[in-house]
Amino acid sequence: MNAMIQDFAKEEGTDSMETAILRIDHLTVRYGNTCEYCRNGGALNKNTCPHCKTVWACNDVNVQLYEGEILGIVGESGSGKSTLMKSLYFDFDITEGQGYLQAYKNGQEDIFAQSLQQKKYIRNHIMGMVYQNPILGLRMDYSSAGNIAEKLIAAGQRNFGAMNDRVAELLDAVEILQSRKKEPPKNFSGGMQQRVQISKALANNPAVLLLDEVTTGLDLSVQVKVLELIREIRQKFNVSMMLVSHDLAVIRMLADRTIVMLDGKIIEQGLTDQILDDPQQPYTQQLVHSLL
Repeated sequence: MNAMIQDFAKEEGTDSMETAILRIDHLTVRYGNTCEYCRNGGALNKNTCPHCKTVWACNDVNVQLYEGEILGIVGESGSGKSTLMKSLYFDFDITEGQGYLQAYKNGQEDIFAQSLQQKKYIRNHIMGMVYQNPILGLRMDYSSAGNIAEKLIAAGQRNFGAMNDRVAELLDAVEILQSRKKEPPKNFSGGMQQRVQISKALANNPAVLLLDEVTTGLDLSVQVKVLELIREIRQKFNVSMMLVSHDLAVIRMLADRTIVMLDGKIIEQGLTDQILDDPQQPYTQQLVHSLL
């Protein structure tokens, strides 16, 4: 057990001394050619270099995710939280940094340095993603069952009977009636589309589930049902999750630990109750107090 994990466990009050199942080191995503000023740590205008206009969407971000936990990520629009999530799912290319998954080659190889084929393997076998906009995660003209089957087939499943059983299990888990499995998501409400997305993301028992603003734009009653579903899925499937939300009520309800991002950087992190009840950074204090 390395000293960093031990120090983290002591600082955060973690009972388990296990190694992180996902570790991200010094992740940077930037857009532009950079200049000597910003490369040497010059002050940015939010996340943009005032000289060369390079945008530092994520700037030297370090993250650890532990087995069975939900890690919340909060911040205003443009803080880098969604860029972080989409980089982890290989939707965006990173500029610098490393990532390690215990479920991929025992955490010994940098996932960002892998070939396109290996990145597809990680997406299809080890990670699942639920986007804020269901259009990004679903084929709206396919049936709900077909969307889940697509993920299973991508991971190499060819047994029709096994696929049919898995589809039925997942639709039951997200409380979609079997009688509606042949309907396309375009016929569903926003809340039901998110349920189909979640079932598709869980198709291959991923070690890590990424949830990007999954309740944004939903009616309050629908939000509550989706949040309850996420809690039930954590218990049933024992999947670790990273949850991006601008809604601190969502974070308080679901997250064990929370990271606060601002202008592409992590400015504060800790146990969720600690972050929300006793924030240390001025921005976090402002964020919390705005809801009081």
